[in-house]
Amino acid sequence: MPNAPLNAFVPYGRTEVAGAASGPLAGLRFAVKDLFDVAGLPTGAGNPDWLRTHEVPRETAPAVRRLLDAGARVAGKTLTDELAWSLAGENAHYGTPENPQAPGRIPGGSSSGSAAAVAGGAVDFAIGTDTGGSVRLPASYCGLYGIRPTHGAVPLDGSVPLAPSFDTVGWFAWEAALLRRVGAVLLPPSTLGPDLAFRRLLVAEDAFAIAGEAVRAALAPALDRLRERFGGAETVTLAPEGLDQWRPVFQTLQAVEAWAAHGAWITATKPKFGPGVRERFAAAATLDPALARAAAETRDGIRRRMDDLLGTDGLIVLPSAPGIAPLRGSSGAAVDAERGRALAILCPAGLAGLPQLSIPAARLQGCPLGLSLIGPRGSDSTLLAIAEDLFA
Repeated sequence: MPNAPLNAFVPYGRTEVAGAASGPLAGLRFAVKDLFDVAGLPTGAGNPDWLRTHEVPRETAPAVRRLLDAGARVAGKTLTDELAWSLAGENAHYGTPENPQAPGRIPGGSSSGSAAAVAGGAVDFAIGTDTGGSVRLPASYCGLYGIRPTHGAVPLDGSVPLAPSFDTVGWFAWEAALLRRVGAVLLPPSTLGPDLAFRRLLVAEDAFAIAGEAVRAALAPALDRLRERFGGAETVTLAPEGLDQWRPVFQTLQAVEAWAAHGAWITATKPKFGPGVRERFAAAATLDPALARAAAETRDGIRRRMDDLLGTDGLIVLPSAPGIAPLRGSSGAAVDAERGRALAILCPAGLAGLPQLSIPAARLQGCPLGLSLIGPRGSDSTLLAIAEDLFA
C-alpha cells in the first residue's frame, strides 16, 4: 500500500514483518511508531540525526513481539514528532501525515503516523506512545479509539524514551472491539479482580470548562448515554487550584526527564531539531533543579487527589481534547496556545499514572471529537469493556 496518500510511514523502509501463523490477532496488520525497535529495521525517532547516529536494532521491542506472537503482521513503521516531544504531528524533516477524517487539519502527535495509518485504512490497528497525550489527542483528532494504559502496564523496553515516569505504550483502532482485542494481548492480567465495576460517573467540570460550550454541546449525547447507564452523574472538579496549575507541573517534570534521557546525546551530536522541539530541549537544559523538586512534591499530591476521587469504582469523563484538530500550517502562537489548552486537559491521567481511553464520540464542524474515560489504575481491561459495550 503506497505511503504517498497518507505520508504515515517513515521514508526509510516499508519492510513488513510476518507474525505467528495463528493467534488471537491472526490476519491483522498493524503499524509501529518509529520509537519502537523492530529487529533489522532502523529506529529513527522522527529525527535524521538520531537515525544517523544509532545502529539498526537486532532485537524487537517486547510490546511489538507480543503482537507478532499473537499473529498480527507489522505493515511498517510510522512517522512521529521528533523524540515524541510534540502534540501537533508536524515533523520539520519528514512532513505531516494526513488526517483522513479531517482533511487540511493536523493529525495530532506525537503518534501522528500511527493515527493516520489507522484512520486512512492502511492498517487494522497501530501502536504509539503516550507521554502527555500522544495517543489520546490524535485519537480525538482522527476519529479513532485510543488508549493510554496504566503507567507501567505494558513494557517499554526497546523503545526511545521521552519522560520515563510518564511514557506509556498506547494503541489505536477504528473499532472498540479491536482495541479490546489488542489490549487482551498487550495488558497483563488484572490485579483488581473479576468483580471490578464502575459504579460512579464523575463529570470533570473544569476540563469541560477549558474546552468550552461548543465542545460540551457536541459531546452531550454521548455523555447522556453514560448518565443513563450509571443512573446519573456527579459533577467534580479535578484540580481545585485549576488545571492550568497542574499543567506546568507536568511540563517541568517532563522536561527534566527528557534532558536526563537525551541531554548527553544532544550535547555530543548537536542535532537539528524543528521549531518547538528545539526550544523545549534548550529550555530543559537550563531548568532549575529546585523547580523539579517542587514539581515532584506537587505530583504526589495530584496523584492522591485523583486516587481519592476515583476510589475503586469511579469513572471520570472529560473531553479528550479542547477542540477539533487545528488547521495545518497554523501560526506558532496558535499552535502553542492550543497545545497549552490540550495539556491542561490531558495532564491529570499522566500525572497520576492512570489509564485513559478516548472514544470517537462526536463531530464538530464536520471534524471528529473524542470523549475520554479515566479509571482507577489497573482498570484498563474494564475501561476497554465499557467502551465496547456502550459505544461500539
